[in-house]
Amino acid sequence: MTKEELLQEVRAVIAAPSCYSGLKEAAEAYLAAVDQAGEKDAARKLLAELEADVCSIDDVIPFFASNEAKKLFGEEQATAMLAQAHEVKAQGGDTCFCPACTAGKAILDNRDVLLG
Repeated sequence: MTKEELLQEVRAVIAAPSCYSGLKEAAEAYLAAVDQAGEKDAARKLLAELEADVCSIDDVIPFFASNEAKKLFGEEQATAMLAQAHEVKAQGGDTCFCPACTAGKAILDNRDVLLG
């Protein structure tokens, strides 16, 4: 993955409705630091935030089955998300399928480009 492709993933994290505010701030700070003296430090902070926030598929399955998810998304949507999570896992996926986690995993998988 090129650095420009990775920057697109950072932008995707920021734009994701499922992005936690702390992660969004770290991603925005990284983008502001690109090609600046503090870029590597901002990259390390972004990676640490991603490591804390990107969820495994095994973490989200019980959540989507919970009453909390039904209250948050509505029963029909929570049930659909649970089914999608099971499908992702059955196909070998190991990460939550939401846009923030999907882009976040791409960044983590290419951390050397970010730190390069």
